[in-house]
Amino acid sequence: MRAIRVASAALLGVTALTLSAPAAVASDDDHYVMSEGYSVQPSTVAAGGQVTLRVDRAVSGCRSSVSVYSGVFDTVVIPRNSSWAAAVVDRDARPGASYRVTFACGGISAVKELTIAGGRPVDPTPVPYPVPRGVHAGAGGTSDGFDAKEIGLGAALVAGSVGTAYVISRRRAREDAG
Repeated sequence: MRAIRVASAALLGVTALTLSAPAAVASDDDHYVMSEGYSVQPSTVAAGGQVTLRVDRAVSGCRSSVSVYSGVFDTVVIPRNSSWAAAVVDRDARPGASYRVTFACGGISAVKELTIAGGRPVDPTPVPYPVPRGVHAGAGGTSDGFDAKEIGLGAALVAGSVGTAYVISRRRAREDAG
């Protein structure tokens, strides 16, 4: 009988811990929002050409770096202090095909379409890379983007559930003994 109570208390604690897990463990495909504030320019490009990937931070609300990926170019990261990056479309992209371009920022994703025009460019435009500004170190890994209020709320939920499980198990132990 005591083992059932202990197992129940442990299950309650694990459930509370699971439900208070941060959004950082969610994958980028968890939530799609309206794709306002993100753009692929031009929206139609020849295979081997270059596109500019833009994020309007005021409209999108994204304050961190943005990962942009598609089946037609390598993954590109728009740094948090920039509003654009360039990508070169694969030379073997199928003319006339439409590809999905996904912008991911903090577990929220937006989708745009990129259409491949017919023909191939003779001399593709070179890619202008953003000026490197060094690394932003010390963000804290998975705590980047969380504030003290969110961390405190998660800790309070876990502490409350563990405390409740302890009180319930002690109360029942006294009932069994007395």
